[in-house]
Amino acid sequence: NENQFETPDYLTKHDLDRLFPERPVLLKRICRHALTVNSAALQAAGITRHTPDPDGGVIVKDANGEPTGLLFDKAQDLILKAVPPVSQQYVDEALTAAIKDCWTKGLTGGHSEDLSYYGDVSVPIKAYEKAAASGRYPFRCHLLVHHEAVDRWERLEQPSGPYVEFGAMKIFADGALGGRTALLKEPYHDDPSTNGVQVHDDETLGRLIRKAREKGMEVAVHVIGDLAFEKVLNAIEKHPPKSGRHDRLIHAQVLNDELIEKAARMPIALDLQPHFVASDFPWVIDRLGKDRMNTAFAWKTLLSKGMLCAGGSDAPIEPVDPLLGIQSAVLRKSSHEKNGPSYHESECLTVYEAIELYTKGSAGIIYKEKSRGKIAEGYDADFTVLSDDPFTIDPAQLHLLDINKTVINGQIVYEKS
Repeated sequence: NENQFETPDYLTKHDLDRLFPERPVLLKRICRHALTVNSAALQAAGITRHTPDPDGGVIVKDANGEPTGLLFDKAQDLILKAVPPVSQQYVDEALTAAIKDCWTKGLTGGHSEDLSYYGDVSVPIKAYEKAAASGRYPFRCHLLVHHEAVDRWERLEQPSGPYVEFGAMKIFADGALGGRTALLKEPYHDDPSTNGVQVHDDETLGRLIRKAREKGMEVAVHVIGDLAFEKVLNAIEKHPPKSGRHDRLIHAQVLNDELIEKAARMPIALDLQPHFVASDFPWVIDRLGKDRMNTAFAWKTLLSKGMLCAGGSDAPIEPVDPLLGIQSAVLRKSSHEKNGPSYHESECLTVYEAIELYTKGSAGIIYKEKSRGKIAEGYDADFTVLSDDPFTIDPAQLHLLDINKTVINGQIVYEKS
């Protein structure tokens, strides 16, 4: 995260070549929408001055036309295809470790999108089958299906049962604010030469949403910038989901009043990450300028419009701990400033509203509002026992609460020693 460097400049191949002259090295930016590699990695991937930018991506080049080692969004795929594949054993162990870690954070389940990053789709599916579906490591896994993986996924035998289920088709519409690849209506305030990256042109975006409908699926679209949000709304208007269903728009960070009103009238649910406030402020103000900040990260406004909103972490980009997300939604303070202000206090949520995002909201966004997200008769016996009452303590202490027990399907899966 170059925003935390003394001089906030991107790393390039020249920085890495001094340390790693021969071995290919790849560093991912914290947002996962950009990466930097050294010369050996560029060579391994066959990227030269003559390699054109792929659709939805940018190969950054210097004044002489040479690749700098910095690649944005879909251009990352050129490098990632050259990376040696991970083994089934690695994915199995990683998933098991992740579930155990989530238990210690009080999580009884999670929504994820893992099917297109570990070679063939069968690799992560086998891992989920072995760890969760088998009941060895109980965890409510709701898996989105990346559009590049959906055809192969359909042909495989899929795990079922109470712990693994599949949801909407995942699409990326733009990048992220950190790398200035989120697609904005107006140029970036701190770099007027760009307004971001459109991962799929309008025609392709529409075609992907049509494909989801043909498969009987909703879509879950990563969308951060206001122009990307507008394009996705327009495409959904042309190809709406079935009656009684809704599409999921993920992040929804930079909006305007008109877009908020339009989204509130549509079959849309929002997948929000409150901890972005803690990690993106204050530098994001330079990216967007003060005027756009009035309707950015506007969680309270979105809830006030009656929209179905769920709370998430965006892990591994942000910490998976839901208490940190809940606290960020309530305080709206930057983790980079010791005694900094609350940013746009009018958008602060109550503790109840924040907790509801991560419980009732996260159940409702996957149509489980009648079986999950509440402690009530007839609901799944999934709950978390905290060391103190989050509604009565100082919200600044929320992150210090201990998880005493995590219970899934009536079974204690974690107990603080």
